[in-house]
Amino acid sequence: MSETQSLITAGLTALAALLAVLAALLLAGRAARAAGLGPRAGRRLAVEETLPLDGRRRLLLLRCDDRRLLLLTGGGADLVLGWLPPDSPAP
Repeated sequence: MSETQSLITAGLTALAALLAVLAALLLAGRAARAAGLGPRAGRRLAVEETLPLDGRRRLLLLRCDDRRLLLLTGGGADLVLGWLPPDSPAP
């Protein structure tokens, strides 16, 4: 077998392997969505924004339905700072 033929064979083998990996990723993504692991329409709970305060603590703005919640995490205990009014504009 000549050097050109072995290069072509190696290239085709690499291309086939790449296509097999991409197909496996596509199938895994579809299986994850079918199992409910992917993004869903009409989600009720979402993290709208996070703000790191220092190395351990962060402030989170969560949305649940039409209400927003300020939450402080990372200290000795997580703290609910309060619910914002439902008609308040997003920051």
